Amino acid sequence: MPDASEAANAAPPMRRAALAFIFVTVMLDMLALGMIIPVLPKLVERFMGGNTAAAAEVFGLFNTAWALMQFLFSPLIGALSDRFGRRPVVLLSNFGLGLDYVLMALAPTLPWLFVGRVISGITTASISTAYAYVADVTPPERRAKSFGILGAAFGMGFVLGPALGGVLGAIEPRLPFWVAAAFSLVNALYGLFVLPESLSPDKRGAFAWSRANPLGALKLLRSHAELFGLAATNFLVNLSHVVFPSVFVLYAGYRYGWDEQMVGLTMAAFGVSSMIVQAGLVGPVVNRFGERRALLIGLMFGTIGLTMFGLASIGVEFIIGLPVMALWGFAGPAAQGLMTRRVSPAEQGQLQGANNSIMGIANLVGPGVFSLTFAYAIAGGNATLAGAPFLLSAAMLLGSAALAWHATRPR
Repeated sequence: MPDASEAANAAPPMRRAALAFIFVTVMLDMLALGMIIPVLPKLVERFMGGNTAAAAEVFGLFNTAWALMQFLFSPLIGALSDRFGRRPVVLLSNFGLGLDYVLMALAPTLPWLFVGRVISGITTASISTAYAYVADVTPPERRAKSFGILGAAFGMGFVLGPALGGVLGAIEPRLPFWVAAAFSLVNALYGLFVLPESLSPDKRGAFAWSRANPLGALKLLRSHAELFGLAATNFLVNLSHVVFPSVFVLYAGYRYGWDEQMVGLTMAAFGVSSMIVQAGLVGPVVNRFGERRALLIGLMFGTIGLTMFGLASIGVEFIIGLPVMALWGFAGPAAQGLMTRRVSPAEQGQLQGANNSIMGIANLVGPGVFSLTFAYAIAGGNATLAGAPFLLSAAMLLGSAALAWHATRPR
């Protein structure tokens, strides 16, 4: 009888098409999210009558609501996928996200736009189901490589999305929403034909509200010492990553005098570097060093890269740190691979939902932490202190490396 690896290599065309669909689903979800990044603040500003200060406050509320929906609904969607299977959850989410972008494109008032943003946070929470799908159909020893490929899909979406959204938004601010809706709906229709169910009925778990809420889902992470340590590591990793959307644009302009074009090119360069690492290097590194060492290597490179960013006095020094930072990409897939080994097939959705909730908490807490740190650091006009948010992020990541080393040490 062939082993799991041989079975995966001999996967039928339908299964390979399904995995390609999951990759495309994640990429399109991130592409759609990225497309509305350049235009959503401007649309809010238009509804606020051009009042930029008031629009900034409202847009902050939009982002907080989106992260809160991720925190609240990720465990529910994960638990539903454990009970009813991955296929219906993924397809309903794609249809729901497409219709939600239609709602946002047609929103006649600011409250309607806010409702659309809330629904977007709910439907995008199904990303955790995509990870559970991959865990279902991939042997444990190959999951880190597959998760790395999904990470590359994330990066691809975020690199291409803002660029495409900026071009479309220059034509009409609502056009990116229509294009995002078309991507999601076409992808859902395609999935109806190529996406088989990955979780057989005999491996499904009973649905229980005690597991489908954030606190209940987080209990799963306490069921195993290594799992809990990796969950704590993931929280610090996600929290430290929030430094980029929180202060990077302001930091680059303040310290290096970069304009929007330079900021965009830098973000694109980082995205491309990260995609190369996650799609091409995660598999070989995990095969060579194992998941534990790959995780620690990634966290240490991330710590070094963030420190370089915080200490860089000129823009060239910051750019030199980009390929170092990209090697941080080893950590996420390796941690995911280790965590999926500690739960049963009927708990993979719950696990990914809990992980998404952790990311939601980080997205709720992080912007305030790093924005206030940056504001305090530059209050005296000393540009050398402007890198304080990145140094704080590096300290968090170093702490996560210590946690990961302790949690995964051989027993």
